[in-house]
Amino acid sequence: MKRFYLIGFALLMGFDTLAQLSFKHAGSGAFPPEASLDWLLRLLAQPWLYGALLGYIGAFFTWMSLLKHAPIGPAFAASHLEVVSVLALSAWLFGERFSSLQVAGAVAIVAGIVCLAMGEPDDAESGSEQAAQLAAGREPRDAGEADGGAAH
Repeated sequence: MKRFYLIGFALLMGFDTLAQLSFKHAGSGAFPPEASLDWLLRLLAQPWLYGALLGYIGAFFTWMSLLKHAPIGPAFAASHLEVVSVLALSAWLFGERFSSLQVAGAVAIVAGIVCLAMGEPDDAESGSEQAAQLAAGREPRDAGEADGGAAH
């Protein structure tokens, strides 16, 4: 299950990052905005606009798949890893500079997500298994039943 989370959150971060960076590129070609058909056609001719749409659609379906199994607290925090990836890639792609305070913030974000993930009880998977059993119409087994009641 950990592999599922690692791959899932990496995909989510990739899709979210693609969306944000694509919007940045597409936005530079969208100005000055006008209420005209020519402007709309110019906007639709921006390939980065489709990159942004792909990023949002991919992020949506990845997020829905992750929420089906992952505990919501750490998952919601981890879903914001794109803040760090967009910050790092904007320096490389757009030549944007970031301050030491921004670097400290990025490190704090990553550290917070790691703390939330480490603080999650080990029985999170059993919670997901119970949810799957309920969804299948079966009565979930108690953790004490699984070990023959040895835990009690």
